Amino acid sequence: MIYTLNSPIVLLFEGFVHSYPIEYYFRNSMSKIKYTYNPKTLQYEPAKPTVAERLKRVAWTLATGLAFSAVVIAIAWQFFRSPQQVKESREIEVLRLNYEIMEKRMELAEAVLEDLTRRDNDVYRAVFEAEPIPEDVRKAGVGGTDRYRQFEGYNNSELLKRTTERLDQLSRRLVVQSKSYDQLFDMARRKEDLLLAMPAIMPMKVSNPEQIASGFGYRIHPVFKTARFHAGVDFTAPIGTPIYATGNGVVERSDAESSGYGLHVRINHGFGFTTLYAHMSKILVNPGQKVTRGQIIGLSGNTGLSTGPHCHYEVHKNGEPVNPVSYFIANISPEEYSRIVRIAANPSQTFD
Repeated sequence: MIYTLNSPIVLLFEGFVHSYPIEYYFRNSMSKIKYTYNPKTLQYEPAKPTVAERLKRVAWTLATGLAFSAVVIAIAWQFFRSPQQVKESREIEVLRLNYEIMEKRMELAEAVLEDLTRRDNDVYRAVFEAEPIPEDVRKAGVGGTDRYRQFEGYNNSELLKRTTERLDQLSRRLVVQSKSYDQLFDMARRKEDLLLAMPAIMPMKVSNPEQIASGFGYRIHPVFKTARFHAGVDFTAPIGTPIYATGNGVVERSDAESSGYGLHVRINHGFGFTTLYAHMSKILVNPGQKVTRGQIIGLSGNTGLSTGPHCHYEVHKNGEPVNPVSYFIANISPEEYSRIVRIAANPSQTFD
């Protein structure tokens, strides 16, 4: 039902209505119009909204617009990305791929390091008779549980933590291996010094093994004719034959003041080795002088308690006499060495 200003019902109650400022709403087919009765003009006039109503309308409009905008933005954020987001997403993906490549390279580095470790323990240290480095020392930890806390809270936290931890472990093992090689280098240097210092040659040039007149052990003394311990090896040679230092060292003594040895030279080679060369006719070195293997230190003779021209040669290891033949390892063939061993073992008479 539609009512207008001229409707009989409205006119019927006009006398009652005009005495109260009551608002009526009249609808037509086009719009909703709000009217208010003006008692001064006795007319219904379009109602003017109050300030509060206007603010309410504005607030409602803004709220509706904001809600709609929020929905639109949420949908756009969910299904569409900004150019900046696309760029950042690509950068993150590139970083992730780089980390994966880094992990593969670390696997290769770990494999190489594992091979170096095996060679270090099983080959290099075995050559120098050194104990291998324990595995728990090589793979010791590098930090506490909070060491990687800085990587927590990210989408790729586990990848970051795992990669960093492997890098730290690899760095630790490389440090241990580097120190191991420093030790091996020092051992190699000392081994080289040892090989140069070891009395490894005969003190005279021997053209025939028969020049070894007597060897190490109990022999018949040429003067006293009793069995006595012979602490060296005797080499027969004409007077004036060169006598050579059998290893690098320092001359400890060169005189004729030791009973029975006549003119003789003692050399300290280090590493527990000393050598003695006795019955010389002439000494060519002085105490404190450094000598090298093969250097002439004197000439053979017949001084001291001796029955013929020869060179009495002794080797001492840590203060105890040892068989010099055991150290004739340079410049002779295996066949020559075998003959020398057989001749030196013959319990013949000594020259001193």
